[in-house]
Amino acid sequence: MKNSIILVTGHRGLVGSSVMRRLKISGYKNVLTIKKRIDLRDQKKVFNFFKKNKIDSVINAAALVGGILANSKYKANFIYDNMTIQNNIIHACYMNNIKNLIFLGSSCIYPKFCKQPIKEEYLLSGKLETTNEAYAIAKIAGIKMCESYNFQYGMNFKCLMPSNLFGPNDNYNLDSSHFFPALLKKIYLAKKNKKNSITIWGSGKPKSELLFVDDLADACIFF
Repeated sequence: MKNSIILVTGHRGLVGSSVMRRLKISGYKNVLTIKKRIDLRDQKKVFNFFKKNKIDSVINAAALVGGILANSKYKANFIYDNMTIQNNIIHACYMNNIKNLIFLGSSCIYPKFCKQPIKEEYLLSGKLETTNEAYAIAKIAGIKMCESYNFQYGMNFKCLMPSNLFGPNDNYNLDSSHFFPALLKKIYLAKKNKKNSITIWGSGKPKSELLFVDDLADACIFF
């Protein structure tokens, strides 16, 4: 409903800020964010926030994300932070009888050598890509947690798996960004500094599926 109270977590990030824009354009009147700097890894603070606010639906866009370098270097952060954040939010929804939750995963949850196009049933059917394994395992745990709460408690938690995202408010740090914003920045800097070439990582042979972030936001609202 247009007057439902919808909580968007991670509203400052690429996905969250897009969801906020699209909700406003779509005419939703009561969009809630966690404006105070609450650490979503702090279970007590998260639970208190949910208890104080009469929330109807949650779109969880809060996560620690990064490209190949960040995922390879900070594996412990990626698995701990993401599992803790999503555990707190998912369980808080259950405790406050918020049945509608959108949980965002990633296409990296599927096996490294997955058949194409990817189907849902390929989940847990093979070895993951090692560079982002910690992040993928955290997201798989979140999917299975949502599935389990739906089964045991009759919730309506939905898990969406976007591919490589890009758009306004992206991360353009060359050390921590995903490949597409990094590529854009390299091209921008090359043109700005009048260079004739850029250096990209890898062989250039892998194929990636790209998704504009506003299209993902529209999908979240639709589902």
